[in-house]
Amino acid sequence: MASPDAQPADPLASWLGDRLGVDLVERRPVGGGCIHRAWCLQLADGTRLFAKTNQAAALPLLEAEAEGLLALAAATGEGGAPLLPVPMVHGRMGPEAVLVLSWIDLDRGRSAAQPSPWHRLGAALARLHRRSLSQACIAADRPGAAFGWPTDNFIGSGVQANGWEEDWGRFFVERRLAPQLERLAATAGRMEGADALLALTPGWLNGHGAQPCLVHGDLWSGNAALTVSGDGTVFDPAVYRGDREVDLAMARLFGGFPDAFFAGYEQEWPLPGDHPRRCALYNLYHLLNHANLFGGTYRGQCQEAIRALLDHSPG
Repeated sequence: MASPDAQPADPLASWLGDRLGVDLVERRPVGGGCIHRAWCLQLADGTRLFAKTNQAAALPLLEAEAEGLLALAAATGEGGAPLLPVPMVHGRMGPEAVLVLSWIDLDRGRSAAQPSPWHRLGAALARLHRRSLSQACIAADRPGAAFGWPTDNFIGSGVQANGWEEDWGRFFVERRLAPQLERLAATAGRMEGADALLALTPGWLNGHGAQPCLVHGDLWSGNAALTVSGDGTVFDPAVYRGDREVDLAMARLFGGFPDAFFAGYEQEWPLPGDHPRRCALYNLYHLLNHANLFGGTYRGQCQEAIRALLDHSPG
């Protein structure tokens, strides 16, 4: 008979034992995103793992995250590419969904005052983008020179439409801007100028030689960090094959990336000189997604962005 003071067994312990053959000693909550619960898992051999848990219905989000991390890891190559928390196992644990990753010691106290690691991370992202175009990296996930991804995935907790399209401008309209605008229209009415913007966008985006690079897809400062060893890392992706400029544009949207990051990228693979003119258009997608997920002032920001884009063509 069990002691009345005995603590119930952690169901994650038996789950990890069956899946990975490891012994869980302790799990404690750690800071994470706003969607899942995050945990540090202390193992009997002294090592640690990182886990995310959520209700079973959230398993598709964790599966998409695992797929994206594996794709990025496959494209990083060698020579200073960012370390990635490569997925180890994911699935259902009774009423919960679980994703277990390698543990990485992050040092969020490092800032622009320490530019060298950020410079290396920017260069590593450029190498990832360029290497992802090699035949060795594309065979499994895309046909020919198409933009997109084999399946829909997620941007935050919102569905990100994918599929394949050979025309980059049309892909960005039909799989990025239009679904977000339609979702927003269903709850708050059609945005002024939305139809005109959608009509003009393909022409704006098809003249600078965009290539179907593997992109992180959600590269704001909360999804990148330095480690205690001074390396850089990225996580929580929303991957697809698109213009590499989308990652650099979002890295500027909410701030947090120092100049050294962009300098490192430019040194490794310079961007077209007119790249800044497309940033607002690419970032409109993320503003629309925030408006759909969080409401508030984001709708007004979207309307202002659409008006500015129509008044000042990004070319």
